[in-house]
Amino acid sequence: MRHNDHVRLTPNELKSSVLEGASVYGADNHKVGKVDHVHGAGVNSTAIIDVGGFLGIGAKPVAVLLTDLDFMRDEDGDVHAVTAWTKDQLKEMPEHHH
Repeated sequence: MRHNDHVRLTPNELKSSVLEGASVYGADNHKVGKVDHVHGAGVNSTAIIDVGGFLGIGAKPVAVLLTDLDFMRDEDGDVHAVTAWTKDQLKEMPEHHH
């Protein structure tokens, strides 16, 4: 996937209703997880990403700052994010408890 061609989201779009369910791609351009939900609104909020698992079962929720994710829309209008972290690095983070 060529993320360079995708349109970055504006700060006003950084909210749960837009970001929930977005796929997250790691440094190696492989899918590393999915945004489950967002705490807060705007650039100071936190995204809870489900990492690993299969079809949502066995996934580990981890919290990352929205500023550590680059959210954008692809040519179909689907929202996704890119991060510098790998799946293994995300799995090593502390589990987020609701």
